[in-house]
Amino acid sequence: MKILIFVLVILVSLWYLSFLATRLDRLHHRVETSWANLDGLLQRRAAIALEIARSDFADPASSLLLTSASYQAREAGLKERSAAESMLSGALGLLIEDGQVHTNSAERALFEELSLLTAKIRIAISIHTDAVSSTQTVRRKLAIRLFRLAGSAPLPLVYEFEFDAI
Repeated sequence: MKILIFVLVILVSLWYLSFLATRLDRLHHRVETSWANLDGLLQRRAAIALEIARSDFADPASSLLLTSASYQAREAGLKERSAAESMLSGALGLLIEDGQVHTNSAERALFEELSLLTAKIRIAISIHTDAVSSTQTVRRKLAIRLFRLAGSAPLPLVYEFEFDAI
């Protein structure tokens, strides 16, 4: 009888560890897909910023600043990404606060698309930060750390620009 209880405890423990590993894998996948979605939206925002910089809407100095910030945001590595995205947000904010009237429909369409994209980016940031915090919470569990269920997967991080946008 003791052997049967011991075997049952071992089987339940193995099932629980398997459950935790599967859950952690799904959470890591969720982080990766939410980041891919956010990255795509940020790349699109940089492209729209370049279109705005090349339009007649921006003065030459603003155009140069926006072009520089857009290229830095598009080509930034993981370490520089936060600063580059914050710089692009700042450049776009300065241009929008400038208060010029959009004279043609193309400029209005660009700014409307930018406005819609900004709303989507805020939602994507919220989803990404939620996924990261859920994954970090699960990875703090003793069983996950003790049995190294995370494997070699890096701990997901939230970038500073994500906190600024929420």
